[in-house]
Amino acid sequence: MKYFILLSGFLFLFTAGHATEERPTTQDERLKEAGALYFAYKPDEAFDEYISLSKETNNRQAFLNAAFIAMEKNEPKKAVDIAQAAYKIYPKDREVIEMSAEAFLADGQYAAAEKLLAQLPEDKARSGFLYINLARAQIGLGDKKLAKYNLKLAARAGTHPALANYLLGILYEEDKEYKKAADVFEKAATYDHQFIEAKKHYAAVLEKLGNYNEAYRQYRMIYSSDKSSTDVNKALERLRPRITRTEKQLTGGKEILKHTFVKPFALPDSVTTREIKVGIGMRQNGRPADRHTLHFIPSHAFTIKDAKTGKLLGKGRARESWVAVLQNGKAHLSSPSGQKISFSNSVIITPLSKTQGEGSTIIVKNVMSGAGMTWASVDDKEYRGKLQITHSPKNNTLVPINIVTIEEYLQGVISSEMPTKFPMNALRAQAVLARTYALKHLGKHKAYGYDLCDTQNCQVYGGVSAESERGNAAVESTVGEVLEYKNKPIESVFSANCGGITQSAKEAGWSETPYLNPVSDYKDFNFDTLQPYQFKELLQYPHDAYSRYSKNVSLAAYRWTRVVDENDLRQVIKRQKKDIGRITALIPLRRGRSGYVSRLLVKGTKGSVTLNKENVIRNNLSLGMLRSSYFIVEPNYENRELKFFVFYGGGWGHGVGFCQTGAAGRADAGQDYKTILNHYFPLADFVSPHANTPDK
Repeated sequence: MKYFILLSGFLFLFTAGHATEERPTTQDERLKEAGALYFAYKPDEAFDEYISLSKETNNRQAFLNAAFIAMEKNEPKKAVDIAQAAYKIYPKDREVIEMSAEAFLADGQYAAAEKLLAQLPEDKARSGFLYINLARAQIGLGDKKLAKYNLKLAARAGTHPALANYLLGILYEEDKEYKKAADVFEKAATYDHQFIEAKKHYAAVLEKLGNYNEAYRQYRMIYSSDKSSTDVNKALERLRPRITRTEKQLTGGKEILKHTFVKPFALPDSVTTREIKVGIGMRQNGRPADRHTLHFIPSHAFTIKDAKTGKLLGKGRARESWVAVLQNGKAHLSSPSGQKISFSNSVIITPLSKTQGEGSTIIVKNVMSGAGMTWASVDDKEYRGKLQITHSPKNNTLVPINIVTIEEYLQGVISSEMPTKFPMNALRAQAVLARTYALKHLGKHKAYGYDLCDTQNCQVYGGVSAESERGNAAVESTVGEVLEYKNKPIESVFSANCGGITQSAKEAGWSETPYLNPVSDYKDFNFDTLQPYQFKELLQYPHDAYSRYSKNVSLAAYRWTRVVDENDLRQVIKRQKKDIGRITALIPLRRGRSGYVSRLLVKGTKGSVTLNKENVIRNNLSLGMLRSSYFIVEPNYENRELKFFVFYGGGWGHGVGFCQTGAAGRADAGQDYKTILNHYFPLADFVSPHANTPDK
């Protein structure tokens, strides 16, 4: 079948004529002005300026920007016209050819897309994405055999392995080649554990292959990040009678059988600290989870006191297993011998080591970790300090609270928030920020009886169970050090990976904060001359950056892809927002200079929904959540019907403030932790208890 490229009357704009009026500015200045309009959230005005510039001067970047904006506005036909006009003038330009091909793909003109892609020159570094686009065109043309071949090449090329393996798995699954499908879906999910759609398909083909235990385990991981998915809940119900191992065996909950020897934290004479209360086993939002029993085992002899009056209520021996019980609205502690100690509000369990140089710990059984994430699990945890158990009548639950000093708390944070194999100066920088965060946010959850929670809502805290020698050394070597702005602890926010550049607090939808502005981690890209179309290049062909660091961490945190079925997205929007029918388009309305989308329109056959702020966008466009709001998105059609959206994204987290992987890359390059902190927070003061004056 032949495909004809029809260019609308819009094309006459791009004839190689001369400007009708003289402009006082150069082409570069006009590009900059148009870009400023785009980043001022005026994409329509920016589009008109780029069209004018391309009409008058045949400026290549103006064509590319106009086509990019047309694609973002879900106007693929217009993007085709613009890109093809550029192609007539620049027939050998790689970026023009790629933009034209992707516009044809978005418009469902697969033969035209395939023809253009075949013209691209060989480039080993860029071949993976070429093979993926060729396969997408061939799938549209019904040539599955050739599409499979190109997707295998793409997977081996390594540019976007998760996407290549996922699309290959879909083809195998359609052809009922379930074993092959399982192999490639597993590769996609292993490369990027946040690629929940790959996990879902992997679980489905495992079930077809009769591997019910692993299918159940995969569905259970998806459930941890998206408990409201009807399909996943039905699958778990269907598989539960067929599994041959217990749920705890399948989900891998860790059991602690003996206490860890810990040394008390020794503070230098120049440093003072204070106690902090940390809610443990909390929900994703930092609030108390439902809990009617709490098993705990102190390492040493302990006392039980009323938290309010200090009255001694009882004592216990070392390594005894006690349980707190909430029954019929009343709470009590139960000893191994059956002794019951009732309490109406809150009790504090305090173990005490009498051996010099030996600290005490408390094992708490069945604590939720990673709430809301795919790796969520229920494990035994071990903590320093004291254990407070509060009965909350309002929430009808028992609330476990760990009371430790801030420095002891940090020892349980560092290894939970950053890989301990990262360079030491990255760990030190993280320790300073974690300490600053704790001081800034003391009392964040005081309504529930604790200062901070143990989830990402505050800082991930795993207690002794999460401590490491390197993490503890980072805390000890920076003891008492913080960052301040105008003599107060800064909002020391951080994300796992900024994707190459951080965004401002204002762009993320937060309050404008002077010291939370964009800073670049790129080594080979100048953001001062950034044009909107270059986000396509940056996200589809990763440039070198400190945050592209790949030792002991997956590159999926730097560049990721997701494929979201229209049906899945429709259900997410219906469940979390409202029913707008079949999804027809995803249109970014606001994109900051850092590339993060802060407002997005979801269009459907029955209406539309506008998503504001990065966290709302990340939580409403897929199963679970997207890694970040720094992405471009392209629709994919089959037989003129929208089937799925492909996201090309960068970074993991909100992208504001400190970039953890970028810090590792900088430390690996020889930067010390003060230099690293100054890069991400140039307006903050570095304050140390060992110095008389702060460092800038």
